[in-house]
Order: sequence, then structure tokens, then C-alpha cells
Amino acid sequence: MSTPVTPRVAVVADDLTGAGDTAVQFLRAGWSTELQLDAATPNAEVVAVSTDSRALPADLAAAAAAEAVRRLRDAGAARLYKKVDSTLRGPIRAEIDAVLDAWSPDAVAVVCPAFPANGRTVRDGVLLVDGVEVHRTAVGTDPVTPVSESRVAVLLGAGHVRLTGVDAAADAALLRAAGPIVVADAETDEDLARLAAAVTALGPDAVPVGSAGLAARLADSWAAEAEPAPALVVVTSLHQTARGQVEELAADDRTRIEQPAPRDLADDAAWRAWSAGVLDRFDPAAAHTALVAPEDRDGALDPASVARRFGALAADLAARHELSGFVVTGGDGARALTAALDARAIALTGEVAPGIPLGTLSGGPRHGRAIVTKAGGFGSPTALLEAADAVRHTKGRNA
Repeated sequence: MSTPVTPRVAVVADDLTGAGDTAVQFLRAGWSTELQLDAATPNAEVVAVSTDSRALPADLAAAAAAEAVRRLRDAGAARLYKKVDSTLRGPIRAEIDAVLDAWSPDAVAVVCPAFPANGRTVRDGVLLVDGVEVHRTAVGTDPVTPVSESRVAVLLGAGHVRLTGVDAAADAALLRAAGPIVVADAETDEDLARLAAAVTALGPDAVPVGSAGLAARLADSWAAEAEPAPALVVVTSLHQTARGQVEELAADDRTRIEQPAPRDLADDAAWRAWSAGVLDRFDPAAAHTALVAPEDRDGALDPASVARRFGALAADLAARHELSGFVVTGGDGARALTAALDARAIALTGEVAPGIPLGTLSGGPRHGRAIVTKAGGFGSPTALLEAADAVRHTKGRNA
């Protein structure tokens, strides 16, 4: 049974389509992402929920938003994104107040509904839709949630700042000083990127409030600040090129090597004992852990059996610990590993080096995790090290 993934980011939206269009921005940036339709144990790095509260009275909308935030915060989420309508329909101020109270006593809401790709911009604190003040568009006469004010700070009773865009830390200080609710401008994707940098610098107390536009930039910014999970390297190839690459990998002080003796693979009981030790001493702080098959010069070990044992052990490690992904060298090992992970395919995304493909697993409990497959006789002396680091830093590179 796999261990649930602790969420890193909570996305709380006021309607389902908004939750989906925001969650997909994180998916595109490489995060494992789920859109929950009912309250459930989170099992992804980014968990998006809808409170279905846009048309509710303010008190009920606030209560629904606060409940969702508390649930995901208690599940472990370290960052919160409050998704709102890009034209600011609904009881937004009530939801912001409730979200801030539920998230942190020092929380600061940074509001920017801009989505330049869809014609939504914020200029001098005024929300424009295709260049027209929002209250002068059809949204102003919406039959359910009309918007009568285009000045966002006035609509929300908030502060307004113009960021310098030069220094993220200085801009973060401006946002905090103008809080607890502050409106920021953005007319281009570059403006949103600068705002995302400032929100990231502000830290976990920052509660960005916006549409999918700002979420897309924060997905990249938050990914860049997160320490990547370890990569697991599985070496079943006995080719001397692969063995030399293991030596280079082992020379890196961020690597742990686990290599059984031939006798540890000789029977089921010995293998269970050795595997239990690997599971117990696994160090999630090590950037790379390598499972390396022993040299077998007399040919006593069945290669297929060795590959199956290593694949099963790798799957057990992945079920117990969060991993960025896998590097496997040796065709038998690659087949055994992907079978143990119940993967149905590998979606290829590029190459670490010529002849060394990088992709992501499709299907199974580790769906979306990066994987590098490498023939034993391929690559430079540092190929395994380069592949392991590529796996760890895949997030955000294949959007």
C-alpha cells in the first residue's frame, strides 16, 4: 500500500472550473496535482478544492473557505493559493478574511486577479477586461454576482502598492507593510512573474489571491524554492561502463550506495533481511540512493531474479518515501522496475545525454514521477550522476 503524499500547496477556489484551471497550472509546471471533488486524504503535492461559494451569502462563503483551508493546512500544506474569479465576482472580501484567519495570524493576502492571456489586467489598481473597466462590462450587470466597482482596493477595502520589480525581498517588504490585504498591479506575464517572486520571498504567510494567471507564475516560483526529493538509482547491469559510472556516483558526497553481497541474494530469507535493512536506513536527506547489484563473476546469480528483487525493493522504497523519480541502468532492471511500479508506459520528454532518455511514468501509484532508462554500456563516466540530478530537477522543466 502506498503512503499518501503530503500536499505542499493548497488551492482553494470558489467554483469547480476555477479550481481546475488553476490546478492545471501546477500540473504543467511538473507538480503532482489532484482536483478533489469531495473531501479526502490528499495524495498529491498540489491539492485543489472548490467551495462552490461564489453565489453564497457572505457568511456561508466565508465558513466554507475557512473549513477548506483548515483541512488542507492540517494535512500539511505549506503554501496556499486562494483562487477567485478573474472579474472579482462573489463575496471575495468575506472569503479573504476567513482564509487569513484560518491560515496564519501573520497572513498577508496579495490580490491580483490579472490574467493577461485572457484580457484581464490590473492597471493602477483598476481591473480591466480587454481594456474596459470591469464594472462597465457585462459583469457589472451579472444577474447573480454583479461587480459595481473596478478599483480593486476600493472594492475590497484593501491597500494598493506598486512594486519596484527590481528586488523581490524589497517588494515583499512593501507587500507586508501594506497588508493584511494588498492589491498589486499586473498588465503582462512578466509583471505576474515579478509579483510571484515577491510573494515567494514573503514566505508561507503570503496568501496570493487571484486567477490562473498568477497561479501559473507561482507554480514555477514555488517549485524553484522547494528542495527536490531524492532520486533512486537502480543498477542491475554488470557492464564495466556502468560500474565505472557507479564509482563516479559514489564519489559524490550526496549519494548513499546500497549493495548486497551475493549471499544476500541467494535465498528469500537472506534477501528479506537485507532489504529490511535498506528500508530502515534510507536517508531522505541524501540526494541520491543507489541500489547496486553485486559483481557476479562466477554467474551463480540468476539475472532475472536479481532484477525482480531490485525492482520490488525500489517500489517498496517509493511507497514509503517521497522520491523525485528513478534512474535505472540495464534493460532487465528497467523492465522489472517499471513492472513493480505498475507503470503502463513512459512518456518521453527529452534526453539527459545522447541515447539516455528522460521521461515520466504513466499509470500506477508513482504516475508522473521522472524516470531515466540507460543501457549499461552507454554514457560518460558521470552519466548516472547527471541522470540522477536531472530526475531531481525535472519539476518545472517540462511544462
